[in-house]
Amino acid sequence: MTRANWLVDALLLVVVLGLSLTLLLLHNEPVLRGLRALTLELSARAEARLAWAGHYFRALEENERLRAENIRLAGELARAREALSANERLTRLLALRDSLSPLPVRAARIVARDITRQRNYLTIDAGRNDGVLPGMAVVDDRGIIGTVLLATPHYARVLPYLNTDFRVAARIQPIGAAGIVRWDGEAPDRLLMEFVSRTEPVQPGMLVVTTTYSGIFPPGFPVGRVAEVTRQPGLNTLRIYLEPASPLGQASYVFVILRPPDPERQLLNSTDTP
Repeated sequence: MTRANWLVDALLLVVVLGLSLTLLLLHNEPVLRGLRALTLELSARAEARLAWAGHYFRALEENERLRAENIRLAGELARAREALSANERLTRLLALRDSLSPLPVRAARIVARDITRQRNYLTIDAGRNDGVLPGMAVVDDRGIIGTVLLATPHYARVLPYLNTDFRVAARIQPIGAAGIVRWDGEAPDRLLMEFVSRTEPVQPGMLVVTTTYSGIFPPGFPVGRVAEVTRQPGLNTLRIYLEPASPLGQASYVFVILRPPDPERQLLNSTDTP
């Protein structure tokens, strides 16, 4: 048998077997049903896996969308809270301006702050062109901030109460006891009130305000509240620690009271008496 004849016979055999198998399947219902069932099961499994994969990727997309939406809403909420806080601060400042009337004031914003060492400073966006001069008081809606140290045409440097060079005359409002308030260069959330007699019934929580002795701040302006009172053996005065009325870290908008200190009074205060 030649090679060509062998190939022809093999091809005929394949065709005959294929026809036989086809006829067998067409006329054998159980086998056909089994094949159909197997095909259906395999296709169902494949579709289920494809559907699971589709759900998985859709869940990933939905998760990313929800995450982006949460970030957007969180940003909007933060901006809304900041706007509300700024509005409340401005409302309180307007009320403060009205309460300071008829004293002339100039609103300003703190544009720089250096409160990392003993001699701390603030910078505000109001200067000589706005009537701001050295020695003027700087306050906000909660209490004293400091005094103007230097002034340029458009800006001013403020000596805040968190500076070891700062001093202010004050009194404990409920009992009228007077003393001097300063910062001892230690904790930024604590002021020291000195020269109050140890016989005074000072209690924590009492409000401390400015007095007419200051000559710079209007009387009755909040300085802080008594946080701690200590009696030192052998001394006739108390050591009183205050919580500042207006934390510098939270201050943003201020008023400069456009009333320069009395130069004659300043001269007397700075002159040593014999």
